[in-house]
Amino acid sequence: MEGKTSRRAGLRAPSGPSLGSNRDSTRQHNLSTVLGLVHTTTGISRAQLTRATGLNRSTIAALVGELVQLGLVRESDLDQTQQHGRPSIMIQPSPDALALAINPDVDAVSVALVGLGGRIVNPVRFHTVRAPSAAEVVNIVSAVYTGMRTSLPAGQRIVGAGLAVPGLVDPADGTVIEAPQLEWREQPLTAQLAAALDLPVTAANDAVVGARAQAAFGAGRGVPDFVYVYGGASGIGGGLISGGRLLHGAAGFAGQLGHTLVRTGGAECACGSTGCLESEVTREELIRTAALPPGQADDLEEVVLAKLRDEPESGELWDVVTRQAQQLGIGLKSVVNHLNPSMIVLGGFLRILALAAPDVLDATLRAGGARGPREDVSIELAPLGDDPILIGAAELAFEPLIADPAGFLRGRREAGPVRDHAEEPAQPA
Repeated sequence: MEGKTSRRAGLRAPSGPSLGSNRDSTRQHNLSTVLGLVHTTTGISRAQLTRATGLNRSTIAALVGELVQLGLVRESDLDQTQQHGRPSIMIQPSPDALALAINPDVDAVSVALVGLGGRIVNPVRFHTVRAPSAAEVVNIVSAVYTGMRTSLPAGQRIVGAGLAVPGLVDPADGTVIEAPQLEWREQPLTAQLAAALDLPVTAANDAVVGARAQAAFGAGRGVPDFVYVYGGASGIGGGLISGGRLLHGAAGFAGQLGHTLVRTGGAECACGSTGCLESEVTREELIRTAALPPGQADDLEEVVLAKLRDEPESGELWDVVTRQAQQLGIGLKSVVNHLNPSMIVLGGFLRILALAAPDVLDATLRAGGARGPREDVSIELAPLGDDPILIGAAELAFEPLIADPAGFLRGRREAGPVRDHAEEPAQPA
């Protein structure tokens, strides 16, 4: 994509001993810092904010007061965990600011409202009988969103939408360049959704936003170097965190781990190659071998683990699980050798392989190769379900709000109160 540059900012790591500044000219930065800390901790005391930012108590009090007035945080009960001095007031994300999270896949379109702090509200999973077209996704999301919006309590506002796509997304304008399993090519889905919803919409790869969620709220929180690998109906993708920052690559497409070669002359992949990780390790093969009834794919992990508990380590299902665990281990070994992460977080159906055949996965990952990169890496599991993807999609929508809380909301008001429910009458739930 020549001539285009990414507008996506990486995860920001603290620089220097203090996150904040007491200079008036940096008030926007200080508001952003405080709101970001409240968001990712889902609750923090004034005393903790003072220590984390290096700002004095009166400045923190003023910043928190402004964020309260903006409807972005709330002051609640005193922090009784303090062992010295007076208890400090707790600051928590307000439930009034919401983002719309969207994740289309080959068998369903997931939509949810997500609050600051990564709190998912009334998620909807709309199952489809085949891979939906981009136009069908717009229609499904529009219908779901209308129902959600009209039932919101007074005072709540939807600040934007985040779109997580199982494919390549142009970081400059959100065009879906390619989503092979969905059979999408050059689809302007982001622009179509923005027009249909009358909301700002930001899009990114689903595994990449999952990595953002893990960095903010999950297993990767506080870990400066980790890799998130997600397996879903559309294949396998990854998100790479190095030095506390999300790696984008030259054109914004870093993290295509599903196309790591794991078997020479293997199965044909949707990308046109053979033997890719996502063509050798598939959810569909597990569903088929476990004889899972149609429409019960969400129960795959529970069913596979139950069947393996009831049967000896033999038979077709065990063979498939161990073979996929070996292929996953080969792919992860390449990741470890190239990136030297301290942690690998597995999400989606890849959890099954780590739970059912941990010894196989670990032995393959650590066999041969340079000792250094593989010696200390750990494997962790992301929470069960699609929550990290939806939470990560919401992070895309929250990013401009957190970067400039007052300016963002002022700009939304100037654009018109179309989606600001603070001025709308209460609607019946």
